[in-house]
Amino acid sequence: MTQKNKHILVVDDDAEIRSLLSDYLTRNGFNVSSAADGEAFFQMLAQSTPDLVVLDIMLPGEDGFAICQRLRRESGVPVVMLTANSDETDRIVGLEMGADDYLAKPFNPRELLARIKAILRRVQEPVKSAQQPKLYHFGGLTLDTTTRMLQFPDGEQTHLTGADYSLLLMFLNKGNDVLSRDEISDVLHGRECSPFDRSIDVHMSRLRQRLGDDAKNPHLIKTVRGAGYVLTVPVDVDAGE
Repeated sequence: MTQKNKHILVVDDDAEIRSLLSDYLTRNGFNVSSAADGEAFFQMLAQSTPDLVVLDIMLPGEDGFAICQRLRRESGVPVVMLTANSDETDRIVGLEMGADDYLAKPFNPRELLARIKAILRRVQEPVKSAQQPKLYHFGGLTLDTTTRMLQFPDGEQTHLTGADYSLLLMFLNKGNDVLSRDEISDVLHGRECSPFDRSIDVHMSRLRQRLGDDAKNPHLIKTVRGAGYVLTVPVDVDAGE
């Protein structure tokens, strides 16, 4: 994956941070634009969709949580959230709102760059696979990889975006083998899972919710204590035409 011509949109009310990140990411081959608040962000979004959004939580007017939740209703563009709060609560809420990753301020721009590259690589890899089946059938559900639409037994459909889609695809391609937390973190975030990092738990909770799987008594994806997670239903594939 090359970052040439990839568009990053930075949303932060701190002009110094916007300038610093714009300069740094531009020097590393990205096209960068910036906005100081939610209103400016959505105006820019209406003009063109970026490849990734760097979104601060503390913004004037509509905060980053509300912006991310609103964005998720209309777009699957990846989001890295920035938080000045050292408490993990902001990070968990951000992931629950649909963010792909988070970074606490102050941070090294190189760390942000690494996370951006990891997310863009993860987003692009499913598209590159020529052997990717068109349809996956599992537990009465069907995932169409050409549209990223998930169909339920009653015919209802929902569109999977970002980490939800990538995570489900990992389980479907793994079959009924256990997926470790490190494997999940490597694909979603490009790094090993810290023992104190709850982001994988949040991503799993979101995926189970999207699948209609009971979090207290899941029947599709079960937790294997000390090992990771496993898809417990058979997977049938249809390569399509």
